[in-house]
Amino acid sequence: MTHSNFTTEFADFTPIASPLSTRHIPALGLDLVDATVDHTIAALLAPGRRRAFFMNAHCCNVRRKDAGYAAAVAQADMLLPDGIGIELAARMTGMRLAENLNGTDLVPALLTQAARQGKSVYLFGGTPGTAEAAASRLASRIAGLSIVGTRDGFAGASDAEAAIADINASGADIVLVALGVPLQEIWLHQNAKHLDAPLTLAVGALFDFLAGSVVRAPKIIRRARMEWIWRLAQEPKRLASRYLAGNVAFLSHAAAKALGQISAADIQRRFLDITVSASALILLSPVLALTALAIKVDSRGPIMFKQTRVGRNGKPFTIFKFRSMTTDAEARRAEILGTSDRDGVCFKSRQDPRITRVGRFIRRFSIDELPQILNVLRGEMAIVGPRPALPSEVSVYPKRAIGRLSVKPGITGVWQVSGRANIDFDHMVEMDLSYADRQSLLMDIVLIAQTFRAVFSGRGAY
Repeated sequence: MTHSNFTTEFADFTPIASPLSTRHIPALGLDLVDATVDHTIAALLAPGRRRAFFMNAHCCNVRRKDAGYAAAVAQADMLLPDGIGIELAARMTGMRLAENLNGTDLVPALLTQAARQGKSVYLFGGTPGTAEAAASRLASRIAGLSIVGTRDGFAGASDAEAAIADINASGADIVLVALGVPLQEIWLHQNAKHLDAPLTLAVGALFDFLAGSVVRAPKIIRRARMEWIWRLAQEPKRLASRYLAGNVAFLSHAAAKALGQISAADIQRRFLDITVSASALILLSPVLALTALAIKVDSRGPIMFKQTRVGRNGKPFTIFKFRSMTTDAEARRAEILGTSDRDGVCFKSRQDPRITRVGRFIRRFSIDELPQILNVLRGEMAIVGPRPALPSEVSVYPKRAIGRLSVKPGITGVWQVSGRANIDFDHMVEMDLSYADRQSLLMDIVLIAQTFRAVFSGRGAY
């Protein structure tokens, strides 16, 4: 029998005896563990009794509505920050937690160290057969782990006294309870005092991940803090409200509480930006790879083109695009300014001699703009907004045009879906000013939907 996966992944764990620090997050009204995985595991396994819960955006939403769950959370010994939503909520008040203590990563690491200390574990919860399947996988992956019992979370949880008696009879040092939020926390709040195990831990859907009922995200996705997108892709119907609407509601509430001057609408639009751009980065990765290869084969020079553009309130930033022109394009710009087919400040030429063969194709379908997804993730751009201007263009803007810099520049927007380069500069400015005055989440969603039609029509793209 092999013990490669979990044991290898957490082989470098070193017990740490220093006290576990916590941090109060005003945006949440919670004291969360502010420590690394190693520190947290050492504290969880230290002598003494403790009850620990993971807290993610969904948990915080439930806590606001469920008094019983809120009481259980208030009495927990340790609250572990789990997920990008909690991380963002902390940052809203200028705080940065030491680590995202995601349960699917932390619990296997915890059990790996528990096995080394000779501690045993009991798995309680899940649909019939899920706890047994999770236990089997843990036993095969963690050398020396002592699993002293399992019990399902349906018929097995219907009689609390019988469940407590079975758990105590097992002699378990650790009890993992997976009844789902908020039932698991409320159950532990009511019954943990009757359990002999020093450590009780509510673990949500962990057994489903271990049993293979839900496929765990690859490590690269987890490290990029995008596991919620992975889960959503697998269970879109059940998880859409929790991971999309739920996170929007959570971040809006947290932002309103932490920073009263920032509107919920601003937070919702930022969440839309992150959701759409991160999803697009994953879904369009084959297109991005093929485009990069085509550019490399077609002409000499770098695959990516970087250029300084002017962002919100005149702040400059570096924009990313696929290179669609020859490497001397910037040097040749001055000599062809007179050939512009577009009236006004912004230069655009249908027969621009600097554009490569691949460049014409990727411009036709706006593929050259896709790397700006990175600008959106970095917060320099939005999915929807005015196109970012060159500093040389802004320097000669008429006074009225300066107003288009009052919002973040975007990958798409009113101008882009209305004809792009076929729209002259003055009309583009009026469109952008109108958008800045009437900006809303619904408008952004409509413009994103209209972008697909604009891209496939190719109108004004050259």
